[in-house]
Amino acid sequence: MALTVIGNYVSPYVRKVLVCMELKGLDYTVDPIAPFVGNDAFERISPLRRIPVLLEGERVFNDSSVICQYLEDTHPQPALYPTDPVDRARARWLEEYADTALADALIWRFFYQKAIRRHVFGETPDEGVVQEALAMHIPRALDYLEGELPTRGFLFQALSIADIAIACMFRTASFARFHIDAERWPRSAAYVARVLALEPFCRLAALEDAMLRLPLAEQRAALAAAGAPLTAQSLGTATPRHGLPRG
Repeated sequence: MALTVIGNYVSPYVRKVLVCMELKGLDYTVDPIAPFVGNDAFERISPLRRIPVLLEGERVFNDSSVICQYLEDTHPQPALYPTDPVDRARARWLEEYADTALADALIWRFFYQKAIRRHVFGETPDEGVVQEALAMHIPRALDYLEGELPTRGFLFQALSIADIAIACMFRTASFARFHIDAERWPRSAAYVARVLALEPFCRLAALEDAMLRLPLAEQRAALAAAGAPLTAQSLGTATPRHGLPRG
């Protein structure tokens, strides 16, 4: 059955799913909406108003980790989860760390303030939140990762979901001009650059760059011109609205 991903290319969670699909050689289409412009039909299939959503025929899958595990179960090659139980558990932990703690620091406290509040909602960023992220939350996360990441290659020899999840967060943060201080965190800086240089990330980066910094209303046309595999119809609207409160 045809696979459709609902979610904007800028989202680290959408990127995580798309990288997995690219690596597994899956055909798919994308409705590149931000969750802030999802219509009522979007809310019916995504009750938390979050992206990505994966559609497979009549089946609906929510949450990037759930989706990636489903893709692994149904398309096991190439494997993106280690076979060793200990390594598999650690990979899942690092994916969870990326999706929660790292995302809280890089995405919600930094990127959301610097980019989404200003360019989507026309609001003034809270510079206190941004500075606290730069001074405390992001360094704390990088201090942890610096002790976990390899000096060369990937976390579990072959590329895994953990590598993908971590790199996706830093890619989105870079859109708001965050870059890892290579003198303070040399292992992390080299590792993220190594993962983001992989072909699936580069293919997606070309589409991300095509629509980056454009108003939401203009992004779909820019993606179409860049050759993105777009759906015929969209669940997006013209007016952004805040999603459900983060619990």
